[in-house]
Formats: sequence, C-alpha cells, structure tokens
Amino acid sequence: QPQLVESGGGLVQPGGSLRLSCAASRIIIRDYVMGWYRQAPGRQRESVATTRTTDFTTYAGSVKGRFTISRDNVKNTVYLQMNSLKPEDTAVYYCNAVRLGEREYWGQGTQVTVSS
Repeated sequence: QPQLVESGGGLVQPGGSLRLSCAASRIIIRDYVMGWYRQAPGRQRESVATTRTTDFTTYAGSVKGRFTISRDNVKNTVYLQMNSLKPEDTAVYYCNAVRLGEREYWGQGTQVTVSS
C-alpha cells in the first residue's frame, strides 16, 4: 500500500517560515501529480499547491508568492516551503498523490499553527 508521510509542522509566529516534507513510499512521485492541501477547523479541505510531472506548479491565490512547492525525485519527497506565514494559514496540511486511472493517496496530515 502506498504511503505518504508528512513532517515539519509546528507552531510559528506570524511572519515566520516552515518547510513541510512529504516522504513517499511504494509509489514513484515523478509518475504522479503531487499536491499539498489544508483543512482548517470548520472548513472544507482546500488545495494549496500542486506540482505535475513536468514540474508545472499551481498555487492557491491566498498563498501565491509566499509558498513554494518542490519535489526531489531522488529522495522521492515533496516539499512545501511556507514563508510570511499568517494566522489564517493555520490548518492541518495534507500531502496528496494522484494520477489518471488510479485512486488518490493521502498522508495523515501535519498541524501548522501560526500564532503569537
């Protein structure tokens, strides 16, 4: 069974930075569209950023210019660099892997809290 394991979450002050990691096993991430999603309490899960096999990236408008998604195909890991964090970025962040004709995979999530 493919597995995605997120890490790097925590408590950070407004304006601070965090880097999330998503280590994949039993899938090859270069064959998948990889993404980061987040879910805040009482809200629906939303897409934050995605990276396609051709290294094309997309970002939610609320994070564009502050967050950067990247992938290391050698380490089979996807990253989300988050800068200039705001309290409204507080959420559980999930890693996602999807490709045509196959079920999608999710990690267990990592909590990010932005607070002074």
